[in-house]
Amino acid sequence: MIVLGIETSCDETAVGLVDDTGRVLGQGLWSQIAAHRPYGGVVPEIAARAHGDHIGACLDEAFRESGLDRGDVDGVAATCGPGLIGGVMVGAVMGKALAAGLGVPFVAVNHLEAHALTVRLLEAVTFPYLVLLVSGGHCQLLIVRGVGHYRLLGTTLDDAAGECLDKGAAMLGLPYPGGPALEQAAKGGNPHAFDLPRPLKGRSDCAFSFSGLKTALRQRVEALTVHGPLSNAVLADLAASLQEAVADVVADRVAQALRMVRDDPNESSLTALVAAGGVASNATLRARLAALASTWGLPFKTSPPALCTDNGIMVAWAGLERLRLGLTSPLSTPARPRWPLESLAVESGN
Repeated sequence: MIVLGIETSCDETAVGLVDDTGRVLGQGLWSQIAAHRPYGGVVPEIAARAHGDHIGACLDEAFRESGLDRGDVDGVAATCGPGLIGGVMVGAVMGKALAAGLGVPFVAVNHLEAHALTVRLLEAVTFPYLVLLVSGGHCQLLIVRGVGHYRLLGTTLDDAAGECLDKGAAMLGLPYPGGPALEQAAKGGNPHAFDLPRPLKGRSDCAFSFSGLKTALRQRVEALTVHGPLSNAVLADLAASLQEAVADVVADRVAQALRMVRDDPNESSLTALVAAGGVASNATLRARLAALASTWGLPFKTSPPALCTDNGIMVAWAGLERLRLGLTSPLSTPARPRWPLESLAVESGN
């Protein structure tokens, strides 16, 4: 079985082709970083127009790389939410048109489910596992019981971890995109130089909060720049301290989720701790989570950085996982700006 996947939920126009052995056959990707850099963040209208301008070329690139013809495809999957609705609509319409034209099944993919299942493309990770979805727009902890079957343990009360890192980078005058730039700057810094807060650390639930951490960083930067710009050394220390604070908070929240699952008699034993989403490519966070998993006797699983950020391969794989179970979507399926993962159990009949 060969499935085509289309991803347009934010600022990456992406197409992927995978088969049911987990082999990546081809992909096309257009990054919009240059288009959004002057604004310091993703502008929805610009993103939607760019998706429309480049999705055709990404399709052509994926098929050219794979050596396949469109008629070789057995199913088409497209992200139908959550995300920036203008961009989501571009990919959803293209996916439906291709499925209808080729006479193959269409699968409406939840963007978060695609991230959550990507690890199974790489190796045979069995259910149930705990997944940390951590990106610029999302920060959630879920038990993945099966395709379309999720239990939400905790989410952010305000900002996502990636948004905190991105805004923190902007406060430090680092270039866009902020997360990778901050990680690079932090390599030369002391992560204990500044005592930044750890919001919600030690709480008995699995919620996240990062808005107060951003405010604390802003106050530090304002105090330090009263008499002039930050030195390179101080900037590196601030970057490292912010990154360390985020990693501490996330690790603490994950540990609390593991305790909750362990103490719940209705939950099965977990097979792994999985990290997914763009921020899961951060080396400091990955190392912290790997150490945490080890203390719990669990394997830590994540994807290469290229599969942590948005891509068409993950959408194709999620579509393939659903097609294996006979789960298809009508062409009338709407594009959605919000689409909670835990609602999929009802929609899939699981």
